[in-house]
Amino acid sequence: MALTVIEKHVRLADLEPWGDVTDLGAERLEGEVRIFGRMTSGTPDDAVSSGYFGATQGRFRMVYPFDEHATVVTGELQLTDESTGQTSRYQAGDSWFVTKGTPVLWEVLSASFVKHYFAVA
Repeated sequence: MALTVIEKHVRLADLEPWGDVTDLGAERLEGEVRIFGRMTSGTPDDAVSSGYFGATQGRFRMVYPFDEHATVVTGELQLTDESTGQTSRYQAGDSWFVTKGTPVLWEVLSASFVKHYFAVA
C-alpha cells in the first residue's frame, strides 16, 4: 500500500502527451484540444484507476465511459450535463462526480486545465 499525495498546481508540462481528445471517443466542437495525463494508480484500461488528466483550451462532447470523481488542480472549465442541462463552472479545488453514460459538454475556459480523477469502469 502507498499514500499518494495529490499535487496542487500540476501543469500540462508535468504530464505526458496522450494525443487528441477524439482519441478518447469525444467529439471535438471547438479548438485543437490536446490531452495529457499521468497515472497515479493503475492504467487507463484498468477497472479502477486514478491519475492526472489535462487538456488545452476548447470545447468537446463526451459520453462518460466510467464513473468518476475529479478535482481541478489548475485552470478553469465549465461542464454541462446534457441529459439535464445543468451547467457548472470549476476551478482549482472544485470537485465533481459523474456517472457512467452521462453525456457531458466540456468547455476548457483557461489556456489549459488539469484535474486529478478516480475512475471506476
